[in-house]
Amino acid sequence: MAASGTVYLIPTVLAEDTATAVIPAQVAQCISGLSYFIVENARTARRYIKTMAPEKVIELLQIMVIDKNSSEAEVKKALDPILKGQNAGIISEAGCPGVADPGAEVVKLAHRAGIKVVPLVGPSSILMALMSSGFNGQSFAFHGYLPIEKKTGCKPS
Repeated sequence: MAASGTVYLIPTVLAEDTATAVIPAQVAQCISGLSYFIVENARTARRYIKTMAPEKVIELLQIMVIDKNSSEAEVKKALDPILKGQNAGIISEAGCPGVADPGAEVVKLAHRAGIKVVPLVGPSSILMALMSSGFNGQSFAFHGYLPIEKKTGCKPS
């Protein structure tokens, strides 16, 4: 059996048109060398890949969508090419994959399967909020993002 590939956790931007200012060159080099991506949203991932690696032919890439609605069976299936020796990149919608992100499930199952996981440095909205808060960075808890869905109840006047 062939050795398994490596999973690269590829950070992306938190705001449009900021990639050259906040994403290290190492990330672009990594993207250039990959042809398989596990992503939260295919459309935005393709656009980001093209920004970071303009030479890439998007139509030749293998892109598997794993989002908050994906089942464990779908996540396991996304690991199949990696188990056969292909390297892959995980790209979330914003910031670092695996942090308050569906990519965490892929990473968890990758570790269970003995697949090497390599995080690449990039922006994280959670760390940026902590850095700018003035709170003690030695002791804090993240309980998730505020909900996007509107709840019934008080309505603004």
